[in-house]
Amino acid sequence: MAMRIYLDWNATTPLRPEAKAAMAHAWEIGGNPSSVHAEGRQARRLVEEARAAVASAVSAEAPNVIFTSGGTEANSLALTPGLRRGKGPAMERLLTSAIEHTSVLAGGRFAQDAIRTIGVTRSGIVDLDRLRRMLDGPPALVSIMLANNETGAIQPVAEAARLVHEAGGLLHVDAIQALGKIPFDLASAGADLLSLSAHKIGGPKGVGALVLAEGLEGLVPLLRGGGQEKGRRAGTEDVAGIAGFGAAAKSALVGCGQEACREEGLRARLEAGLVQTPGALVFASEAERLPNTVLFAVPGVRAETAVIGFDLAGVAVSAGSACSSGKVQPSHVVEAMGYGSELAQGAVRLSLGWSTTEADIDLALQAWRKLADGLLRGRRNTA
Repeated sequence: MAMRIYLDWNATTPLRPEAKAAMAHAWEIGGNPSSVHAEGRQARRLVEEARAAVASAVSAEAPNVIFTSGGTEANSLALTPGLRRGKGPAMERLLTSAIEHTSVLAGGRFAQDAIRTIGVTRSGIVDLDRLRRMLDGPPALVSIMLANNETGAIQPVAEAARLVHEAGGLLHVDAIQALGKIPFDLASAGADLLSLSAHKIGGPKGVGALVLAEGLEGLVPLLRGGGQEKGRRAGTEDVAGIAGFGAAAKSALVGCGQEACREEGLRARLEAGLVQTPGALVFASEAERLPNTVLFAVPGVRAETAVIGFDLAGVAVSAGSACSSGKVQPSHVVEAMGYGSELAQGAVRLSLGWSTTEADIDLALQAWRKLADGLLRGRRNTA
């Protein structure tokens, strides 16, 4: 089989060896973590060790980590009407940025008429002036991601938190793409609720977490039944998956700074090659971004065509978010940034990871040049 190059790390990452080993160990333990016998206590210990590791990764308290089936469930659980801090006011409405993941844009359990969207700048950064104006009114839960999954643009969540808290609101931060890529924690993000996902950091798919700040009340479970996760998420815990999440959380923070610098250099190399294509545009290039993420488009080239062309050349990339059930759809992020539908339909994301090399970048660029040359030549011939 010909060698393939994987440049879709924002969609999912390979399983880290540490996570694989932790999961293999967990599979050897047969007990239910809710059982009180020795086997059950063994399983419970693995769950609680992983809970402590995930909490430590974001400087939170372990009891405030709720394990879920992934980032989508964590986001959906967070968006609960009636949330409050202590004896403070209950949240009556929801404000989300226009570039959020679709699981946030869906609004959780808020009624549609209680949801409003915060615009973003041309650089893909949430408009804080607009947020300030929108906070005038009943208490609001605000949801702003820490780093965009398509452009990589890092959002000013700490500044947003200050505005939100001054207005008596609460802030939910989707930090799923940021963990292990940039330094942050629950306090520095100013978050009252924080969403995480295992498979974005080298853990298994199907496991995530919602992390709560101290004093948060009013969270209503999505799943009811047993008393697992302190009654906040019913269902027997996925012990192996959770163990893998904990191991990945520990590993993801080791050497994070050096890896970020390395990936940033590779990203610069990649972008320098991409922009040699006439008309090529790298979105949010003027914003502070994740070191591993590039979203670009060329007028007249559809994302579906580019993704298939890359794939046939042995390079795995994506058209924005991977959460569209295999369908290539126009990027709502690009549209929210004020670009037209043509560019939104052509946005292609390349994202790097710890095993990406300079040779990978050069081969991907070689594949792109051949692909772009054919596509653009065909367009000129039909003009």
